[in-house]
Amino acid sequence: MIRLSGLDAGFLYAETKSLHMHTLKVAVVERANAQPGWFSFDELGAVLGANLHKLPPFRRRLARVPFGLDHPRWVDDDAFDLSRHLRHVTARAPGGAVELCEIVSEVAGQQLDRRLPLWQITAVDGLACGRVAFIAKLHHSMADGVAANELLMNVLDLEGSAPSDEAPPAWEPEAPPTDGALLRDAVREVGARALSLPRLLQRTTRNALALGALVRGRGGEGAVPFRTPKTPFNAALTPRRTFATAELSMDALRRLRRAADVSLNDVFLAIVAGALRSYLSRRKAPIDRPLVAGVPASTESADGRLFGNRVSNLFASLPIHEPDPARRLRLIHDGMVVAKERHAVMGPDMLASWAEYAPGGPYGAVMRAWSRLGVADRVAAPINLVVSSVPGPKSPLSLGDVRLVSIHSIGPILEGIGLNLTAWSYVDKLLIGLMACPEHVPDLWRLVDDLGESARALEAAVGGPRGQG
Repeated sequence: MIRLSGLDAGFLYAETKSLHMHTLKVAVVERANAQPGWFSFDELGAVLGANLHKLPPFRRRLARVPFGLDHPRWVDDDAFDLSRHLRHVTARAPGGAVELCEIVSEVAGQQLDRRLPLWQITAVDGLACGRVAFIAKLHHSMADGVAANELLMNVLDLEGSAPSDEAPPAWEPEAPPTDGALLRDAVREVGARALSLPRLLQRTTRNALALGALVRGRGGEGAVPFRTPKTPFNAALTPRRTFATAELSMDALRRLRRAADVSLNDVFLAIVAGALRSYLSRRKAPIDRPLVAGVPASTESADGRLFGNRVSNLFASLPIHEPDPARRLRLIHDGMVVAKERHAVMGPDMLASWAEYAPGGPYGAVMRAWSRLGVADRVAAPINLVVSSVPGPKSPLSLGDVRLVSIHSIGPILEGIGLNLTAWSYVDKLLIGLMACPEHVPDLWRLVDDLGESARALEAAVGGPRGQG
């Protein structure tokens, strides 16, 4: 059995009827010279079944520790049935991006069954050009973006490589642990954490004092949580979700990076800021103050890690009040320098360290009450939105003669933080997923248009050498 870290378990404790803590990966594939109807749902089961040994988290379920003494454990599902994790849906005509995203929205609004391994794949046919999509839904407690990327790479091959003819190894699940075994393991873990608490308190105090000195020395520069303006998407969540996709040219983003001498992430944040300035202005929402974005940051490289979360959070200021795109980019770059300094001083693993001590019962009860009472409608959100960027494969991927055309990813939205933009790079494109509640953002595709217009405005303002990748 494998103990969930405090960070992983926190995604379970936080879940409510309207706060869904799963992530989605939407992969679109095509087969060269394929005839209409080439896709077989039975073939999906066969291919996935042959590759499950490369996806060990997919055959593990949760086991609760008696009395909630410690975080749950991952254990082998001795009743594992692949068919319970697969669905088949046909998109309505004409099978374009909008029709696919309608299905993704429906999938996103339904929670996973905690009695089973926490994942599901929905196959979507009926798409334009004979393409097929696979919507992979994984609970966030299973994997962060980096680990999910490793899972993808573990199954797919670099284009041109030959599929293996080797039979998958036989799988024999371990017997489920007894309550006694779970309790003994929990007692050991709780004892170890109790012994390490004084050191954590000492480190936290030391780092907090250093952070305070840094903040005072900076004169208040940088984003500050809870100092957030109210926007239409900073509200209590509803159970429904709406999903849309966008894409940007990696070549264009690299030109902007070189011309402005900033990072690719700075460029992406500036494009998001410009888009939100246009979007909120059209919605008659105030744009006189910067927004605060939570930017997830991996605390370690993947190194073959296939499950779990190793992530912290940066706070980025999005200066939507600034009308000049080039100036916005410079402000974001300077703000991210401050954010990274603060993050380093406080400690990238501080959040994960304290999460180990989160009591699941009280934490879950508070989150359910928070959601049920709609508290997020009445208090300031710690951040306005989540903006995430994960580096993806630089070479085309395939499985046999089936080629991966695109892959979009999206993380959860949170109470009072009802907008998420997650970007994955794939070969020469930055593929962006957007998620919100339709009650708060009924026109999400307008924000997609705003992203494209913001990118063009930034390129016109900053420029840069063309013809270089």
